[in-house]
Amino acid sequence: MSPPAPGERRGSGRTWFFLGMALVLVLDQASKFLVTREFVLYESRQVIAGLFSLTYLTNTGAAFGILAGHPTWWRQAFFTGVALVALAVIVWLQGRLAGQSRWYTVSLSLIGGGALGNLVDRVRLGAVVDFLDFYIGSHHWPPFNLADSAICVGVFLFLVLQFFSDDHRKKK
Repeated sequence: MSPPAPGERRGSGRTWFFLGMALVLVLDQASKFLVTREFVLYESRQVIAGLFSLTYLTNTGAAFGILAGHPTWWRQAFFTGVALVALAVIVWLQGRLAGQSRWYTVSLSLIGGGALGNLVDRVRLGAVVDFLDFYIGSHHWPPFNLADSAICVGVFLFLVLQFFSDDHRKKK
């Protein structure tokens, strides 16, 4: 592990990491709370005609409804286990990579916070609340939520950091 930067205390990256995860979790859960309070299940309200609606749905599967048809107990155990393993790997990666760039802290806190947000839904509700519905005409992208968005942005940022890292450039 590299020494802390001037003016930075050791461990402060870890603090920002957990604060970032908490912020993503709070924003995700607050948005889902508002949707479940203000909408009835399957209700849709158009925001931008022909492009975007807020639509209250639940997803018992993973992305695109994968595994939604499997028995509830199996799905819950599988998704909870995967989320917990993923969170452990994310925390481990944070410890290994945070000294290389603060952007690793950002990317990993987005991924971890998103994973926690969807895990909370699965444990609390048995399904994930989705409500962001993008479409063109009758062609819809599968609805998603803020946790999913945080995960996607975090993974993209992480991959960009990996691609442009010194280690990657040296391998070329």
